[in-house]
Amino acid sequence: MAKKNKTGVLPAIIKQATVDKAENIPAVLKVTFPSWVNDFKIQAFVICILVFVFYFNTIGNDYALDDTVVIVKNEFVQEGFAGIPDILTKDACYSYYRQLNTTNQLSGGRYRPLSIVTFAIEQQFFGAIPESKVDSVIGYGMSYDMQSPYEKHFLQGMHIRHFFNVVWFALSMVVLLFFLRYIIFKNDPVMAFIAAILFTIHPLHTEVVANIKSRDEIMSLLFICLTFICTFKYLEEKKKWLLAAALCSYFLAFLSKEYAITLIVLLPFSFYLFLNYSFRKSVIAVLPFVAIAMLYLFIRYQTLGPRGELSDNDIQINPYAYASGAEKIATEIATSLNYLRLLIFPYPLSSDYSYPQIPYKDFSDQVVWLSLAVHLLLVGGVFYFLKKEHVLSFGIAFYLLNLLMVNNFIFDIGATMGDRLIYHASVGFVIAVAYLLYKGMEKVKPGNMAKASLAGLMLLLIVLSGFKTIQRNKDWKNDETLFFHDVNVSPNSFLVNANVACMLVNKSDFEKDERKRNEQLHRGIILFTKVLGMQKDYVLAYMNRSVAYYKLQQADSMVADLDQVRRIYPIHPQLPEMYYRAGMLYYADKQYAKAGAELQAALKLDPRFTDAQKALNEVNAAAQSLK
Repeated sequence: MAKKNKTGVLPAIIKQATVDKAENIPAVLKVTFPSWVNDFKIQAFVICILVFVFYFNTIGNDYALDDTVVIVKNEFVQEGFAGIPDILTKDACYSYYRQLNTTNQLSGGRYRPLSIVTFAIEQQFFGAIPESKVDSVIGYGMSYDMQSPYEKHFLQGMHIRHFFNVVWFALSMVVLLFFLRYIIFKNDPVMAFIAAILFTIHPLHTEVVANIKSRDEIMSLLFICLTFICTFKYLEEKKKWLLAAALCSYFLAFLSKEYAITLIVLLPFSFYLFLNYSFRKSVIAVLPFVAIAMLYLFIRYQTLGPRGELSDNDIQINPYAYASGAEKIATEIATSLNYLRLLIFPYPLSSDYSYPQIPYKDFSDQVVWLSLAVHLLLVGGVFYFLKKEHVLSFGIAFYLLNLLMVNNFIFDIGATMGDRLIYHASVGFVIAVAYLLYKGMEKVKPGNMAKASLAGLMLLLIVLSGFKTIQRNKDWKNDETLFFHDVNVSPNSFLVNANVACMLVNKSDFEKDERKRNEQLHRGIILFTKVLGMQKDYVLAYMNRSVAYYKLQQADSMVADLDQVRRIYPIHPQLPEMYYRAGMLYYADKQYAKAGAELQAALKLDPRFTDAQKALNEVNAAAQSLK
């Protein structure tokens, strides 16, 4: 499609305050606002206030969900500055999987080092752990009472990390506001302000801010916005340092998370739409960014290790392991509509939607066809509004391209869906909603009534969103509060059920009432059995159910579960210790033959297990004394 302006200077559409012909930047409205409403500093101040009001109560939270993998159990983070070289040259989950004696299980790997580097920098100031001691500290773990000096110190550090997450989010929202004002709604700062507020207050973003690990989402969007801003500044001012800043921002966006790849399409799209560039000129302008993308992909390929052999068959890693090809496609189509529903009405929210919480669907399901129709309509909307040079074209394109990054159509992300995964795509959503709200206000007469209606609606949305967000932040206090809440929201999620079961088994150690302790253990066993009905080879469920049986002194059931773990995952690092404990239960019950068998199993797995050898000698001696 040819464009009328093909010159090297910025076209009139950028320079003029009003545009009569093109609709991509709305003309000045008849309804005017006080000058202070348009001021960037005031808008940014309001955004920051909203961020801290909405998320201040996250600062008192501990750690939850993937914080364990990325921070708590990450030796490189615990080492502080000394761990940064390993963070930059290894998969994000390398440390966690190494402790399980395996390699990366996730499709495509996870190379997102930038946010993890910030965790290591924070740890340096909290107190880095020497490499010689980090394994023992990580192996020590955390208990529910958090009474030891190390545990208390660690939790204090997590509170500071939460504070920094809020600061990063506030910074990113200010940059998003500038991006919206400078590029998307260049002639209407109020519309940009509305869009920024809608994004800031959306309850669906709670997971991104409240879960420290999701700082990668925050930083990714931050550097994507900076890439747009620096690029447009460069095209306007032709200063080489601005191009360097744009390319640097783009590389940092990649190091944050893979969403940056969408800019290979969105950047030339924005040049064409907002700068009135021709198609050819738009493509040429994006070539330096293609080079950065290729550099990142090369580094990523060189860094990530091989996948584990079990990953394709593990429902935790591959949510479509039990689905046929047609079921997989149909479920992906239907699930994509869930994101749009949650953006419109963010309730209920859950930390996990794993199998079979979202059941497999086929093409006989009406929801599949409804979702297909909605998304085809959105694709059509991109081209329809593009012909009109309309801002909605960019908003819809931004939404769809980022949705493609997370709905498993192109990339297997290892999850059916997640609240945090729609974070980037929701930028496109708020662009469209802000435009429609603003245009709707224009139709209200008289002008004062229009302003009052819009202000009233925004205030209502802020209050309702604040109530939901602040309440949801409390659920993210720690794993216990999160999973005990979410098991009611996602009762069929095998992962949530497994985590609740783990909580019950671990909490039983701190229950003084014997009856209540046994109730917790039995409930944990029931939930683990439910989980194994969903995923028959789920190692974590067998291992933790064996722990529950151990605490109940049910040695036969314990050994049966350990044998299942050994069948599925014979190099599990906890197997020797657990067989040893089973042997000691039999020994205490004077079942010497069974005790000897389990102690021998422990020694076969770990011949250097001196306690097991000593116990086996005692068992053999006791057995001989009976003859």
